[in-house]
Amino acid sequence: MAKVFPFSALSTADLVIDAVYEGGTKGNTADDVLGKLIPGAGNQGGFRAVGGWDAPCLVILYSSMDDPDWPDFIDVYTGVFTYFGDNKKPGFDLHNTPRRGNRLLQSCFATLHNAPDQRVKIPPFLVFTKGQKGRDVVFRGLAAPGVEADPADDLVAIWRSKKGDRFQNYRAKFTILDTGTVCREWINTVRAGEPLHLSAPAAWRTWVEKGVYGPLTAEPTIEYRTREEQKPAPGRDQSLVQCIYGYFKDNPHGFEHCAARLAGLMDPNINIETVTRPSVDGGRDAVGTYRVGPHADRIALDFALEAKCYAAENGVGVKELSRLISRLRHRQFGILITTSFLGHQAYQELRSDRHPVVVIAGADIAAILVKAGWGTPDAVRNWLIAEFPRLPE
Repeated sequence: MAKVFPFSALSTADLVIDAVYEGGTKGNTADDVLGKLIPGAGNQGGFRAVGGWDAPCLVILYSSMDDPDWPDFIDVYTGVFTYFGDNKKPGFDLHNTPRRGNRLLQSCFATLHNAPDQRVKIPPFLVFTKGQKGRDVVFRGLAAPGVEADPADDLVAIWRSKKGDRFQNYRAKFTILDTGTVCREWINTVRAGEPLHLSAPAAWRTWVEKGVYGPLTAEPTIEYRTREEQKPAPGRDQSLVQCIYGYFKDNPHGFEHCAARLAGLMDPNINIETVTRPSVDGGRDAVGTYRVGPHADRIALDFALEAKCYAAENGVGVKELSRLISRLRHRQFGILITTSFLGHQAYQELRSDRHPVVVIAGADIAAILVKAGWGTPDAVRNWLIAEFPRLPE
């Protein structure tokens, strides 16, 4: 159960990872949490600069996490937060937005890459997402701009179109730092212009002084997921997976090609070599390699992929899973992709026996689609039509 801070306690509350901060009950902007929690943050907008836009001492990034066109995403396993800028409709220059959020991104990332010895001038970023009711928000972490793994890709201007009009927006990547609690004392000292006060989180100090990212990573505590954890969330995610199922339910071999593409979208190190013919697949719908190592000295690990286009309530069972496991060759691993879920017994046996099989279920497919930019049923449908014309059985 997440810790909950009532609206009356916001002005003195610490920021605790994944804690809920309750909104007010008046039914207007006075119910806003962030302005009460962080004085000077204002009461609206995804970007909220504290201390002025030209040189803020602190920045709040807020996301509803449900914008299908601009799918902000937190990878809790790696600590990377992908956040889209505020130029989300035609008519404005990339940096000329009313809230000036994109200009702020440009400035912070320019300092990060061009004047790394001036990192102390980059404000701390506090990440919040929408809560489950009313104006509640959830604190998701203290973030620093950039990622250690791929600095060349941490701020990218991407083109989109709406009703025929083209425009650009930023996709920014932040690292959520390994800090469980941001104390109220530090928030106050940051607002007073002392970001490296003794109360500063150790991970923030290390990043500012040494440029070393200490990400907050969180491995799952269970070895297999429940049926509900594998199913896409009701609403948008469910509709995206239903598009996939509806398109391929009468053409399972076509879904094998789609499954191979989804695997590649999930991880660019996956390379599908062959989608097998239905009559000679030998228990494997596709085979490929996973590339590991530096570019100058990579090795390729072989894998076999099995794809199951099943209705939402029709889970993959022991029999289907055993078919994939029995076909894995020496030093191979397997990938099971399904529009539904892997049944409890099959999943439990898979993990208990330590078979090297990756499970990509309906919830994972939805996440892959959203991260790729196809966050609406129409977008998914257009992608399917363009990439997977009806294939012969």
